[in-house]
Amino acid sequence: MKQVLIVDDSAVIRKVAKRIFEGMGFQTSEAEDGRQALAACSFLMPDAILLDWNMPVMDGFQFLREMRKMPGGQRPKVVFCTTENDVAHIARAMHAGADEYIMKPFDRQILQTKFEEIGFT
Repeated sequence: MKQVLIVDDSAVIRKVAKRIFEGMGFQTSEAEDGRQALAACSFLMPDAILLDWNMPVMDGFQFLREMRKMPGGQRPKVVFCTTENDVAHIARAMHAGADEYIMKPFDRQILQTKFEEIGFT
């Protein structure tokens, strides 16, 4: 079963995403900031990551740069989940190694479509 790591400082967003991904047949784990997410990845590298941009301790951009350097860190599909819609912001995320991005708020159809687009189903 494929593993998805949900990284967001909002417990509500993590809960909604967890329910959606588990309904799609994926196992999930959660982290509330980039530092916790790095620790989770060092324990078990997920198959995909839903990643918030703005978080305390370590933001999504820093996490992504560090995770991509880890052994196996090039493998996970990463979808940024953000309220930012600035083109430069999105380009920076893609340049850092994100595979795709979605805007908050999201629903099951949006998540499913984006993850299918990057070949994660």
